[in-house]
Amino acid sequence: MTTREEKCMACAGSGMLADDEGWQYECSVCHGTGVASEGKEKPVRILSVDENNRLLD
Repeated sequence: MTTREEKCMACAGSGMLADDEGWQYECSVCHGTGVASEGKEKPVRILSVDENNRLLD
């Protein structure tokens, strides 16, 4: 089975995402590489948020 590498659809290949306030952070899908590879997915984590959808530490 061959591994396919494609441009990450979540960040459009830039490796960075931005929130609604303009803060930039590493893409959680490709982990900053800009390339989404089959077979290298990490398990999904469910994060806790408050009523304003802010992450709880």
